[in-house]
Amino acid sequence: MKTSMTKLKSQSVYESEKRCLDTFANNSDEEPPGKRSISDDPEEPPSRHRMLSVLEKKAPSNVATTRYKLFGDVPDSLWNDWKWQFRNRITRIEQLTKFIHLSVEEQAQLKLVTMRYPLSVTPYYLSLINPDDPDDPIRKQAIPSPLEMTMGTVGAEDPLGEREDTVVPGLVHRYPDRVLMVLTDICPMFCRHCTRKREWRNGGWVRTWAEVEAMLEYIRRRNTIRDVIISGGDPLTLSTRHLERVISEIRKVKHVEIIRIGTRFPVVLPQRIDSELCSMLSKYGPIWLNTHFNHVREITPQAAEACDRLLRSGVPVNNQTVLLRGVNDSVEAQTALCHGLLRIKVRPYYLFQCDEVQGTEHLRTPVEVGIQIIEGMRGHTSGLAVPTFVIDLPQGGGKVPLQPNYVISQTETELVLRNYEGRTFHYRNPGQPARSSRSAETLCPAASATTNPG
Repeated sequence: MKTSMTKLKSQSVYESEKRCLDTFANNSDEEPPGKRSISDDPEEPPSRHRMLSVLEKKAPSNVATTRYKLFGDVPDSLWNDWKWQFRNRITRIEQLTKFIHLSVEEQAQLKLVTMRYPLSVTPYYLSLINPDDPDDPIRKQAIPSPLEMTMGTVGAEDPLGEREDTVVPGLVHRYPDRVLMVLTDICPMFCRHCTRKREWRNGGWVRTWAEVEAMLEYIRRRNTIRDVIISGGDPLTLSTRHLERVISEIRKVKHVEIIRIGTRFPVVLPQRIDSELCSMLSKYGPIWLNTHFNHVREITPQAAEACDRLLRSGVPVNNQTVLLRGVNDSVEAQTALCHGLLRIKVRPYYLFQCDEVQGTEHLRTPVEVGIQIIEGMRGHTSGLAVPTFVIDLPQGGGKVPLQPNYVISQTETELVLRNYEGRTFHYRNPGQPARSSRSAETLCPAASATTNPG
């Protein structure tokens, strides 16, 4: 009876979420068209095309093949429409089996997983998966695993203590000069390593304008806040008009210097980054966008175009990678990813240790792995390609950067350091400058003679 009730509750949550998302995505008055391709703009300089040409040479040859193999009956006009992609997300195991072979036992196991941690993946992102490889690094990020349940008691639902730092509903204020606005829990894809995995069971919500106004009023009253981060869920699931209303109100606050948007749309649904969105963002700069590439195969020509649109609209793009077991937990994988990011003009910003979220333990690596990756990259590629490895501490402790230890010994006068090759160097450590008791005349007699000619 308990199992039946759990299943009934899960189905109810799923249907509630589906109705919410379908209604949201079908609201044509609120959603931007999202159909016009970047290649339709005849005014774009040729440098963009050179960049994409280089990218296409390095992109896996099976990406387009997989798309047409799995979705060959979908015309480009629909495939490039982000609303079509959003409405046609794969959200049930029965749908998934049409694209990826799953045994009867696997289907039963994954259905149990999705009762607690639902499935959602866009057709676009699904087309990046090699359906014949159960260990595919793209698959591990999007497709449920039985380990989400068997290791599900390890960790915490809210490992970063966001509830404790929530000052009004949806607004997290942890650091003195910045706040985080969580506008929705809706995402185009449920990443299996998500920090806010706890929100997936809440049925799909968008903050009311009254709730947004309460956040804005809190920001207006505190002139120490100079940085506002818009997050979710994914805030780009909101219509461009809705998002502009929020951003325009933030920009009216004089002490807010920068606005940041956290989104994975450039990776999982790049069609969303259309001309209407970019035109809107260009009016309210400085706006910075942090996205979330985890593997070099996610850097497709479509993703590159999305980032290029943002950059040409005056929106710098940073990347925050999460270190994931079997996805990117090697020097080679991270180097390929970061080189790929630089080719599309995206800065590798953070490499995050995967948070202690319930249902993600199978994807977490030892901390030493991250340190070894940074050590393996430092000096062997440009510093611009090396992200900062950080742990976001539990209970709201904040981010702490970790680096390999290059200091062998240290005294007041000298440091003994090793470089990236393992060679040892002695470095003289300057002491504190002693205060001089000499007069100004002694230090600068010419100036004294000028000011006191007699």
